Amino acid sequence: MKKMVFTAVACVTAIASAMVAAPASAVELPTLGGPTVLASGLFLPLSLGIGSGGTAYVSQNALGVLTKVSPDGANSVVASASPGDELGAVSVRKGTVYYATNTQDHTASALYAMRAGAVPTRLADLYGYENTANPDQINSYGFVDLPQSCLDQFDPAAPTGPASYTGIVDTHPYASLPLKDAVYIADAGANAILKVGYDGTVSTAAVLPASDPIVVTPEIAAGVGFPACTAGFGYRFEPVPTDVEQGGDGWLYVTSLPGGPEDASLGARGAVYRVNPATGEVRFVAGGFVGATDLAVSQSTGVIAVTELFGGPKGTGQVSVFHPTRSERVLRIPVTSPSAIELAGNSVYVTTNSFVADATGAPQPIGKVVKLSVRLGDD
Repeated sequence: MKKMVFTAVACVTAIASAMVAAPASAVELPTLGGPTVLASGLFLPLSLGIGSGGTAYVSQNALGVLTKVSPDGANSVVASASPGDELGAVSVRKGTVYYATNTQDHTASALYAMRAGAVPTRLADLYGYENTANPDQINSYGFVDLPQSCLDQFDPAAPTGPASYTGIVDTHPYASLPLKDAVYIADAGANAILKVGYDGTVSTAAVLPASDPIVVTPEIAAGVGFPACTAGFGYRFEPVPTDVEQGGDGWLYVTSLPGGPEDASLGARGAVYRVNPATGEVRFVAGGFVGATDLAVSQSTGVIAVTELFGGPKGTGQVSVFHPTRSERVLRIPVTSPSAIELAGNSVYVTTNSFVADATGAPQPIGKVVKLSVRLGDD
């Protein structure tokens, strides 16, 4: 019979071969087609959803617009946020495109649904729920076991904030996943996975745990502006969920930035968790990522591909591929500033050059959507 020769490993290896000429001998490859650059000149393309027929919907977060990219490369803006607001958290299910908007000060956010050719409608007030429920108020962040004499040296009004605190009211919907029962939101401000029913009801699916404490060195304390007495004590950063996907086991898989510096200056602290959507149980899957902004999960093999915005030896980005049952990475592939990855049928889509700074440190509008196809093979 016919079968699709497809694994996440093979797809991402194809990206490596196409973009960085990595040797194909690293893994046995199926017959591959592409790559095809579907869109370029994008400004912060941090989120991506794939509709029927291979139509891609990509956010240009900084511009606050949603761009539709046809398989032939034609593109058009199909939705936009209010002036100055961000648009992201893009996904597609059964002809409906979902996306979220938020204000730059994170005091308003909403989830929208848009059917083809129709006007977007607001499905849920995400900030309203965060303002009322504040799911991560159960977490404690900041320093652990500082003596009172050191605590007294903190000014809560200073840029460094208090020595320790519980979860605050904040919202930044970063990714969405529409399933049969609801749309799940990875909210990077709320530090939680939210569940939005199709009637607009919002609830908490899970709260990510605070990160393991890092030991503050004298250099870190001086660089951040902490009192010198904090050196040698542990500091817990917030978890920052950036994507949510469903695995073949029915669990949700979530990438998380580590809070604080997102590069490797304090270590490779990004992680992947799995969440039981029925109970809210959270389990650690893997760590050691730098700027983990998105993931794709093979339904058939369980292989996971993670985009690391600041990963790799030079900190310019990579895609890491692994299986939850193996401690080591299967592949680490240099890809310039990848931010989103999606598996759809027998194709893989990746946004690249997503956050490449110019001489002033500002991101440039040079992002791309790249597609690779995976051909069928005989059993």
